[in-house]
Order: sequence, then C-alpha cells, then structure tokens
Amino acid sequence: MPDLRVRDARSDDAATIADFQIRMARESEGMALDPPTVEAGVRAVFDDPTKGRYLVAEQDGRVVGCTLTVPEWSDWRNATVLWIHSLYVVPEARRRGAFRALYVHLKRIVEQSPDLAGLRLYVDKSNRVAQQVYDAMGMTCEHYDLYEWMK
Repeated sequence: MPDLRVRDARSDDAATIADFQIRMARESEGMALDPPTVEAGVRAVFDDPTKGRYLVAEQDGRVVGCTLTVPEWSDWRNATVLWIHSLYVVPEARRRGAFRALYVHLKRIVEQSPDLAGLRLYVDKSNRVAQQVYDAMGMTCEHYDLYEWMK
C-alpha cells in the first residue's frame, strides 16, 4: 500500500472515526448505532486521554483505518495490557497492509515499554475473516471466553 503511515489520531479525525465505527457495527454485527451517541463517545476519548488512544492509518493523506487502544491493568503481570478496540479499515484498503501497519505499530510500542505486557482484542465469533487476519499476524485465540452484561 503506497504511502501508508500510522499516527496518533487528532480531534479533527473524530468525525471520520465515528463514521468508521458506525460502518463497522453494521458490517460486522448488523447493528445500527446512534450517530450522535457514537460521535460523543469518540470525542470523549479526545477529551479524556485516560479513556484510551486512537491511532489511524493513512494512505496518501487519507485516513483508511483506525483503532482505539484501551488500557487494562494486569496484577498478574504488574503491567498494562492494551486492548485493541474499534478497529476498522475501509473496504478498499483491506488486505493491503493497513491493519498490519496498525498492529506492527502497536506491537512495537508494547515491546519498547517495560510498563506494557501485551495486546488483546475480542472478535465476534462469526467474524471468520477477521479471525484469520489475527491468526496470520501471530495472535492466538486464548483460553478465555468473554462474558458481558450491558445496561
């Protein structure tokens, strides 16, 4: 993918990131998200960096992918694990290195920081395409299942 680079997202990327999240929910889970809620949720990360950190992948100056990292403290490791959330790559940039660039960038950050222990993500059980991508990147499907309760 020519001229692909990863950078920290800026607040002026918020509308693009919100649009990506709406598209991702529709594509991967068939969910219709409320745009004002998503827009407020994305802006909340820029307003309060303790919530997480967005990264974007750009090709020729255009944002083609994004992810949100969210920290989780691990008392077992005495270090922070970064969760990969809100991952989206536009269809025309898929299988062209955008996710790989984001992942390699994050992995490098973790490898260079003694305070970080690793990366985790969750994926919908029916999203086989994404699972194959994560497998190809060397991630493993661990022994944990995810349970949730949402208000």
